[in-house]
Amino acid sequence: MPYGKLRLLIAGHSKADVEQLSADFGRNGVQLIYQHVNSLSDIQSALNTSSWDAIITEHSMAGFDTMQALDLMKACHQTIPFILYTAVTDEQAILPLLHNGANGCVTKGHSMQLMLAISRELEYLDLKRRKRQADSHIYRMTYYDELTGLPKHNLFREKAVSLLPDNAINGDMIAAVYFIDVNRLSRINSKYGYSISDNLIQQLASRLSIYSDKTGILARIEGSNFVFLKTGLTGADQAQILANQLLKLATAPFIINNLEFYITLNIGISLYPRDGRDIETLLANAENALFSTKRSWPNTYKFYTAEMGEALSQKTRIEQSLQHTLNDREFILHYQPIIDLKTDSIVGAEALVRWQHPELGLLSPDKFVSLATESGSIIKIGKRVLHEACRQAKCWQDSNHGPAFVTVNISAIELDQLQLIKHVAEALQITGLDPARLELEISESVLMQDIDGSIRILNKLKEMGIRVVMDNFGTGYSSLNYLRRLPVDTIKIGQPLVQDIASQSDTSVIITAIVTLARNLGMQIRAGNVQSRTQLDFLQKANCHHVQGFLFSPPVSAENLLPLIEQCKTGTFA
Repeated sequence: MPYGKLRLLIAGHSKADVEQLSADFGRNGVQLIYQHVNSLSDIQSALNTSSWDAIITEHSMAGFDTMQALDLMKACHQTIPFILYTAVTDEQAILPLLHNGANGCVTKGHSMQLMLAISRELEYLDLKRRKRQADSHIYRMTYYDELTGLPKHNLFREKAVSLLPDNAINGDMIAAVYFIDVNRLSRINSKYGYSISDNLIQQLASRLSIYSDKTGILARIEGSNFVFLKTGLTGADQAQILANQLLKLATAPFIINNLEFYITLNIGISLYPRDGRDIETLLANAENALFSTKRSWPNTYKFYTAEMGEALSQKTRIEQSLQHTLNDREFILHYQPIIDLKTDSIVGAEALVRWQHPELGLLSPDKFVSLATESGSIIKIGKRVLHEACRQAKCWQDSNHGPAFVTVNISAIELDQLQLIKHVAEALQITGLDPARLELEISESVLMQDIDGSIRILNKLKEMGIRVVMDNFGTGYSSLNYLRRLPVDTIKIGQPLVQDIASQSDTSVIITAIVTLARNLGMQIRAGNVQSRTQLDFLQKANCHHVQGFLFSPPVSAENLLPLIEQCKTGTFA
């Protein structure tokens, strides 16, 4: 028997029976600690004042009602084993007690069987207890966030459904869902470690919880995201006031290990029932509103609008299209002329991809390039663009008409691929294009992500006879120290600098310095996004080599580019 000590409440037995039990248990190595009672009042007193491993009763003792004793134990909400140790052998007398919850019956005189019965019941109770603990742990893991103790998404949904009324009228604003995102958390993770950011999340959860009551539910969705449902609001103005209060909670510093940490929040808000009548729709719309705040200043909020929903719907359709096999023929190229300022002629053309989507029509790059980059589809698209641009440039080369070179943009993910050199070589071999007629344009920020790796790749491209253009120079890293190491032929001034030529005097100084630096290093200077005569006049005076922009022409099809070249020759262009 695994128990070296037992605490038993023995009822309805004679003193001699109890002493015999104690002796029998002792001979089997079990120390018996017991209380001998023979009345219901004594049983209740014993149950109220002490804890017991089991209750042992005799059913044949005159004046003692075993059924009442069993009912009393149940009324006291005790879950300890209730075992009959009795001389009664009549099954009809014993069965009602077993049906009412007694755990077993052992014939008096068989103390070893009694010990086994007690052991079996105690082990069963222990198993039930451990199962309850496991179930409770699983429930906590399933429905509550381990770090903050807040509900997870699934429990939030369940509670939200019970709080949202079914009979809301569209003209009323009954509730608001706030989708909250914590900014700068990844930076804190990388610099100070996850323990610091976990502590910060716990502190923030504590601050947010002050608004969680019977009319509101706060939950942690994942990572740096919280959601908060607030009911009982009478108008959008109240929802706005609460949004400002939530933002204010993050303004005070978070003190961790004697260090001060500052964060900002962005919040997307959807209103019930205006923006949705079920919690999933409200959550989706609030998250969509949150996405739109990413283009704004930190520590701000935005309410969901129907336009956001339409944009999200289109984005989703584009994402789904990108996940399926892409039809190369859907991606077409337009070409923007590149003008030589000395000769006023079109010397080159930048190839810019467009997507002729079968359902959404002609899509500009800003509608799909970032999504294609996220999904990895940009590699296949980039390969298509490179081959088509080389094919078209070869046609111009063979006909002695058209621009002298074509420029193709290379994305960060393409530059990071070992197969880039192979793809470029294949495009040149298949089309037969002279490598000197191909330029690859790469953003300064992309090149600077891995300067040594970029230099290796650019050197291989240069060995093939390809020219390299660094785009957006002067707007990011301003890599003046590395510029002499990079095998770059042309520097393309960043669009923000060109746009600020007329309004910012400092910009003019910066551009003049860039032009001087590039010329001293034997590089050409190009300016994109030229839209005004003022910008053009300044760039000409600054001795800029090439320009392009809507002042001259938007991107056009290959067929429409040739007439522009002819106009340049006759002096009727621009």
